[in-house]
Amino acid sequence: MSKNLTTRSEDYSKWYNELVVKADLAENSGVRGCMVIKPYGYAIWEKMQAELDRMFKETGHQNAYFPLIVPKSMFEPEEKNAEGFAKECAIVTHYRLKNDPDKPGKLMVDPNAKLEEELIVRPTSEAIIWSTYKGWVQSYRDLPLLINQWANVVRWEMRTRLFLRTAEFLWQEGHTAHATRVEAVEESEKMMNVYADFAQNFMAIPVVKGLKTETERFAGAEETYCIEALMQDGKALQAGTSHFLGQNFAKAFDVKFANAEGKQEYVWGTSWGVSTRLMGALVMTHSDDQGLVLPPNLAPIQVVIVPIYKTDEQLSEIAAAVSNLTADLRKLNVTVKFDDRTTQKPGFKFAEWELKGVPVRIAVGPKDLENGTFEVARRDTLTKEVKPKEGIATYIKELLEQIQNDLFNKALEYRNTHITEVANFEEFKEVLNNKGGFVSAHWDGTAATEEKIKDLTKATIRCIPLDTKEEEGTCVLTGAKSTKRVLFAKAY
Repeated sequence: MSKNLTTRSEDYSKWYNELVVKADLAENSGVRGCMVIKPYGYAIWEKMQAELDRMFKETGHQNAYFPLIVPKSMFEPEEKNAEGFAKECAIVTHYRLKNDPDKPGKLMVDPNAKLEEELIVRPTSEAIIWSTYKGWVQSYRDLPLLINQWANVVRWEMRTRLFLRTAEFLWQEGHTAHATRVEAVEESEKMMNVYADFAQNFMAIPVVKGLKTETERFAGAEETYCIEALMQDGKALQAGTSHFLGQNFAKAFDVKFANAEGKQEYVWGTSWGVSTRLMGALVMTHSDDQGLVLPPNLAPIQVVIVPIYKTDEQLSEIAAAVSNLTADLRKLNVTVKFDDRTTQKPGFKFAEWELKGVPVRIAVGPKDLENGTFEVARRDTLTKEVKPKEGIATYIKELLEQIQNDLFNKALEYRNTHITEVANFEEFKEVLNNKGGFVSAHWDGTAATEEKIKDLTKATIRCIPLDTKEEEGTCVLTGAKSTKRVLFAKAY
């Protein structure tokens, strides 16, 4: 199997695009800016969904589903939210097509089927959900309301890239209502921590937890918590956000409850979400010039067994020999595939599974049967060793755990060596242009300075880290007094 991948050092963007397609994760569709997620890519997304869904339910959330289209009048009440998404909205204006009398075989919009009110295809679901919550919340006994939905949304992006930025994408969005400000803030922080836990323990991606600046906040939120990751090319990627909405949406949609004393109060809200953008993060954090490198906790196939044989009799003997191993691995909850295709040679299979990032490959030939051994290869290090068959299943299980940890530690070392403190704007530009990664710098707290730095360098404030300590300093651009460092980076 010929991979012919562009190398990362040659053209990182091209390498990413080629890898996503050649590894059978996704492809562009016939709809501008939209993608087809292929079975192998969707299998990874399903594993992400399953783990996140488990974590949501363990924290008391329930799944529901809300409509894809929303009347424009319903979208408008929370002005900041409506204004923030207005430029990305797709709009439904008609409900029927008809044959075009001037162009046989073609269809046209039926001018007599114009909607009385235009419909917005959801870019996010706050509007429909908060208008629904008005009927669900009457008393403090109805709170907290902890709802999540798995859905698709549409944002009319001008420049798209598979998984990272598409006009339609899959995600989950949590929407909760609480009796007090304290509870809502706790919820926002809790879900940020759930995302960080998932990113680090399943995706093997270290993240920085922080707050967005006012400029970068979700439209309509009082505070946005985020997790920021660093890709191999030194660019940052926002991997998840959790928003404290205050009472903004409750007031916009008149969602009130009677407290224990019978007094009417507005509820306090949150929303939080991650999307198929995580697939892009997974690819860019770990993969190499040979293809995908998948952390075992999210790999659809954790172990692939490839037989090496010349005759059908040898294949049958190998199949019989590995059947026990396959059964033992599955008892240990290891997903395993025996690649006994007779249409492809072992070299082709090795290259294919290497490209697809399967964490462990086991090769078995006639000599292995004689010697009672297996050849075990690691995808992350591209190393291999011969192991005796006794205790092999336990060894493989432990090896997968080792690979998971090693991938995280490798990414953590890269991230930690790419957080650079700077004292002035010349250092800022030098690090940004030549080293990349997060630039830790003082900022005067104004939106004007934030915008100016973005105009001059294309770097944005990724977050104000939650663990940032008070530190006297001066703004990297203006020289004004500052008490905290923030993280800047170029980003996806």
